[in-house]
Amino acid sequence: MTIKAIVFDAYGTLYDVQAVARVTDAAFPGQGDTITQIWRLKQLEYTWLRGLMGRYVDFRTVTRDSLGYTLGTLGLDADSALFDRIADAYNTLSLYPEAVEALGQLAHYRLAILSNGSPDMLDALVRNSGLDRILEAVISVDAKKAYKPDPRAYELIEERLGVPPREVLFVSSNGFDVAGAKSFGFKVARIERVTPAALRQDLTGGARIGPATMFRALRTQTEALGFAADATINSLLALPDAIRSFGD
Repeated sequence: MTIKAIVFDAYGTLYDVQAVARVTDAAFPGQGDTITQIWRLKQLEYTWLRGLMGRYVDFRTVTRDSLGYTLGTLGLDADSALFDRIADAYNTLSLYPEAVEALGQLAHYRLAILSNGSPDMLDALVRNSGLDRILEAVISVDAKKAYKPDPRAYELIEERLGVPPREVLFVSSNGFDVAGAKSFGFKVARIERVTPAALRQDLTGGARIGPATMFRALRTQTEALGFAADATINSLLALPDAIRSFGD
C-alpha cells in the first residue's frame, strides 16, 4: 500500500522535551534535571488519568498542573512570573538537529503533526521553529477532547487530511504513542533515540541511577503491549529507507 501522508508526534519526536532543562536549572540550580523528568512523567500521566476520568482539560492546563505537582513535591517555590516562565518553555522547545533536513527529504509526501499539545502551544512551537513553512497541517487532539493513545485522537488524521489509516505512516519516539498508532491501523516508524543496550549500560554500570536515566527506562523503550512498530530507526533521516522497506 502506498504511503501518502507522514504524520509526526511533536513532543520527543520532532521536538526535544529535555530542552526545558535549561530553563528549570536556571530557575532552580542543581534541581533542573529532577524537575524536568518528573514534570514530563506527570504531564503524560495526567493526560491518561484525565482520559480515564472523563475530565479533559487542554494540554496547556495539564502542563501547568504537572509543573505545580513537581515543584510542590520537591518543596520548591515559584512566584507567578517564574512559574509562567518555566511553563512557557514548552513553547520554545528545540527541534532535534536532523528534523528540518529530514522533513525536506520527505517534501513530496503530505506532512503533518498530530499532537497532544493544545492549539495555542502548537502554534507557538511550530512558528518559533519555522515548521509552519513545511507542514501541511498541525493537528491538536483538542478537537476531540481525547489524548493519545485514545483512538479518537488518531481519527483526526483522516478527518483533516482525507487519507485513510492504511496510507499513513505515523512517526513517534514515544512507546505509548507507537502502540496506540499501530493499534489504530497506521504503518508506524519508531525513532529509537535510546537503544536498549545503551540503557542497560546506564542502569547496570554501577553509578547512581539519576532522574534522566529513570525517565529513559520508563518512556523511551518499546512498550510490551503487543503492538510493535513496522520500522525502528535511530534518526528521522532514516525515514526514506524505512518507507522503501515497505515497498513504497
